[in-house]
Amino acid sequence: MTSRPSPNGAERRVSFGDQEAFVVEAGGALRDYRVGGRSYLDHFGPDEMSSAARGHILMPWPNRLREGVYSFRGEEHQLPLSEPDKRTALHGLVRWDTWQLLDAEPASVSVRHQLLPRDGYPFSLATTVTYSLSTKGLTVASDVLNNGSAALPFGAGFHPYFRVATPPVDGWTLQLPAERRLQLDGRGIPTGTEELAGSGFDFRRPRLIGALKLDTAFTGLSRDQDGLARARLSASDGGQLTVWMDAAFDHIMVFSGDVLPHPEQRRSLAIEPMTCAPNALQEGTARTLQPGESWDFRWGVEPGRVSS
Repeated sequence: MTSRPSPNGAERRVSFGDQEAFVVEAGGALRDYRVGGRSYLDHFGPDEMSSAARGHILMPWPNRLREGVYSFRGEEHQLPLSEPDKRTALHGLVRWDTWQLLDAEPASVSVRHQLLPRDGYPFSLATTVTYSLSTKGLTVASDVLNNGSAALPFGAGFHPYFRVATPPVDGWTLQLPAERRLQLDGRGIPTGTEELAGSGFDFRRPRLIGALKLDTAFTGLSRDQDGLARARLSASDGGQLTVWMDAAFDHIMVFSGDVLPHPEQRRSLAIEPMTCAPNALQEGTARTLQPGESWDFRWGVEPGRVSS
């Protein structure tokens, strides 16, 4: 009997102490992250496709681009609409591609991708993402290189869904280092910003998520002395984690999954580091990489220990 290939392609498992991470060829995705046998991700199985962008790398833009249209250096570009109902191009171009899995070390593995010029994005971009485990938890380090002959616009995001206890998320406590949120229209495109002080979206002090529906981009991030912004998620049973981001990430998207099909609704919380806002290519706020220019950036997860 011939076995069917996994929809995720090859997989690498790396470990450090009681930590494990599983990385797949499909999208270079982080399929699962476990500590002491407990998953901190709302993961997908080794023989399942990722749903709702679970674990995906979002490049060369995160989130939505209105009408899939943007101008760069005086030339207009049209990208395919991956959300036809909303008429948006969602989450970049690489999350369904096959990434090259490089030889893994015991506690780290890298994935590599070469984005070649295409209609709507006629640029050349080489990316390496390294997932590594240590006493500090999981680190995700990216290095992008414009290896083409023309400048290009670029943004990045990552899409992990976290679980710290039995769902729903209503009973979990969230803390975000954000002073503002983006006001979004019905297509998820920013229309302005709102100061969080006194609003129901102010999580600068830890508080229960409750029934609040979150599909919200936060910005105005405060940082600790080491330059990192830290979001924290915890539950009363002792499950907790910290998501940290370096200075490259100036936005955090938080998604409670209310629009997902049952039973995925509100069973995890996506905390998505983003280097730019939704619609950044169109607004001209994405980073420009010159030919031969590289950019590296990091984020990671520090897990808490679950009390026995």
